[in-house]
Amino acid sequence: MMSQNGGPVMVLNTNTKRKSGHKVQKENIAAGKAIADVVRTCIGPRAMLKMLMDPMGGIVMTNDGNAILREITVQHPAAKSFIEIARTQDEEVGDGTTSVVVLAGEILGVAEQFLEQKIHPTVIINAYRQALEDMLNILDKEFSIPLPMDDENKLIEVIQSCIGTKFIGTWSDLACSIALNAVKTVRIKEDDRIEIDIKRYAKVEKVPGGAIEDSELLNGIMLNKDITHPKMRRLIKNPRIILLDCSLEFKKGESQTEVEIVKETDFTRLLQIEEEYIEQICKDIIALKPDLVCTEKGVSDLAQHYLLKANVSVIRRLRKSDNNRVARACNATIVTRTDELCEGHVGTGAGRFEVKKIGDEYFTFITECINPKACTILLRGPSKDILNEVERNLQDALHVAKNIMLNPRLVTGGGSIEMAISQALMKRSSNIAGVVQWPYKAVAEALEVIPRTLLQNCGVSTIRTMTSLRAKHAIKGNEYWGINGETGELSNMKDLKIWEPIIVKSQVYKTAIETAILLVRIDDIVSGTKKIGDDGQPKPSAQPTEESMKE
Repeated sequence: MMSQNGGPVMVLNTNTKRKSGHKVQKENIAAGKAIADVVRTCIGPRAMLKMLMDPMGGIVMTNDGNAILREITVQHPAAKSFIEIARTQDEEVGDGTTSVVVLAGEILGVAEQFLEQKIHPTVIINAYRQALEDMLNILDKEFSIPLPMDDENKLIEVIQSCIGTKFIGTWSDLACSIALNAVKTVRIKEDDRIEIDIKRYAKVEKVPGGAIEDSELLNGIMLNKDITHPKMRRLIKNPRIILLDCSLEFKKGESQTEVEIVKETDFTRLLQIEEEYIEQICKDIIALKPDLVCTEKGVSDLAQHYLLKANVSVIRRLRKSDNNRVARACNATIVTRTDELCEGHVGTGAGRFEVKKIGDEYFTFITECINPKACTILLRGPSKDILNEVERNLQDALHVAKNIMLNPRLVTGGGSIEMAISQALMKRSSNIAGVVQWPYKAVAEALEVIPRTLLQNCGVSTIRTMTSLRAKHAIKGNEYWGINGETGELSNMKDLKIWEPIIVKSQVYKTAIETAILLVRIDDIVSGTKKIGDDGQPKPSAQPTEESMKE
């Protein structure tokens, strides 16, 4: 910027870097592609695993797009927004995290040629918006198949095609039944409202040791706790369970408490009052004849003594979330004060309470529940890393099962739906007038990245197979043909039983295109850099002093 008398005028601080115009868009596109390349080999049944070291020295082995990108630290702001979309996808629908990143990278990539030709970003964005609208319409109206909710085999097929691309695929029957039954357990239907809260009420407990085949869905709850006193009962049939949110010990003052004693008997009386208070609490509990008392707070030795005499087992310091799960599994109510206890608060829904030793830790099992509304999934496996990966895979499966129950419509997987939508968009593009037609067509071509990546991961001839797949889709009635991810051959996905919930696919398309639109729009990056000191470390930015202000 020049002033009238010819000298430059500095508007931005000298430490600020500014990039603008076409260069920024090119960089953003390159960053998007780079992130997409990281997870590209993680699509399909022939997917590779990535091994990541976190700063603490822990290892993450996974092919879940979100887990990989979460562990990577990136510098570029555009790349950060890519990592964000994988997270959004994971939170929203739980599956399709890898596809969304690869697709967004490709859609960004096809915008590059139009920017080179000096087509304005707004034109490109309008075309992308139009394409997204048409894609979602085509997906919903033409290619989705309704799923009858009572058809259990079909439900399992859908979950299997989700698990097939993961590490847990070898044990898919076990994983499918666990996922489906867990979601059925936590599903609550009130009038028209269906609530499926996997996060809170379907807890995954990982115990290293044993084989993956030993994993199971418990008809109840498992806690990593032992009873507080060794003489208490460790096995109770049809237990009466009381859940408390208060401590069974004498309340001490929060900070310093001063007590003035006149006679020596007063001190004895003080101790006596403490004991009487605890005895009273225990009497309130014992009056309801429970077999098991669980509390979120501590239990004093004296309270243990009274409860032991009444033949009551005690578990203390439960997590609040665990306590809520136990309450839903055995139909009990959590009580905050013992003097309010009544018969209605006692949980009688569990058939068995047992403390077992697995490995070198004790676990409490509250199982054989009648119609539980919470459950625990017990995972066993050779090592911690494998268990973490199995848990991630299982979370995807649980989400897929949940999505189908909330929106029971399916589309075919294996790249077939992408090819079908691509063909439909190509046909529509000829009706669009003006420059907008080209970016619209480009979105259709970008969708082919999903089947192409499946082919690349199989290691077969990509160009030849893609051409024959295009030819196949050009003939009407072949819209269910896609790539067999195991062999790389063309197959009918209906026969292979590869299904995906429509909600996952529509979310992938929405997120991918919206991100591409966002990044194409950016034409200026201003980054404030810190001054670097002599030791090579950035100095903390100094507050402006009065002198510097005057200068």
